Amino acid sequence: PFLEHNDANRALMGSNMQRQAVPLFQPEKCIVGTGLEGQAAPDSGSAAIAAQGGRIMYIDAGKITSLADGDTVGTELVIYQRSNNNTCMHQKLRVRQGEYVKKGQILADGTATLGGELSLGKNVLVAHMPWEGYNFEDAILISERLVYEDIYTSFHIERYGIVTCMTSQGPERITKEIPYLDAHLL
Repeated sequence: PFLEHNDANRALMGSNMQRQAVPLFQPEKCIVGTGLEGQAAPDSGSAAIAAQGGRIMYIDAGKITSLADGDTVGTELVIYQRSNNNTCMHQKLRVRQGEYVKKGQILADGTATLGGELSLGKNVLVAHMPWEGYNFEDAILISERLVYEDIYTSFHIERYGIVTCMTSQGPERITKEIPYLDAHLL
C-alpha cells in the first residue's frame, strides 16, 4: 500500500494487476489502502456524480431527479450494461429521496466502487505456505468457501451474433433440433 517505499518494478506490476481486476458482485472496501481510493472512484467515470447541488426529488432504479435552483436535473443510471471488457456495468444508489446533495457529490456507486471509494477486491485472510507441492509459480490455494459463498463472483455479459444465409432451398432455418438425434438426448 505504501507506493513510495516499493521498488518501481513492483509498483508497475501492481498497477497492471489493478487494471486487470474485474468488478465483483459484492465489493468490499480495503482495510489497508494507499489513501487514493477516495479520489480514484470519482475519477474513474463509473460513479454518477451530482452536476449541481440541490434536493433529491425522485429516485428509481434507472434515474435520479433533483431540484437545483428551481430547475429539475435528471441523472440517468447505468443498469446492467455490457462493458468493452464483457463485464457488467451497474450503478447502485447512494442517496435517498429528500436528501440534500452538493455539487460533485457521488449519487450512485459504479461497478468497482463502494461508498465512494475504489474497491476492487475482498479482505481475505491468506496464508502463504507450501501444501503438497501446490506452491509452484506463485499459485495460491483457496478455500472452497470462497466459491460457495460467492466471495469472488463477478458478472460477465457477452454478445454473440449469428448470420443466416440464403440457400438454393430457401433461407437457412435456425433450430435447436439436431438431425438424427432424439429429443431426450438434448
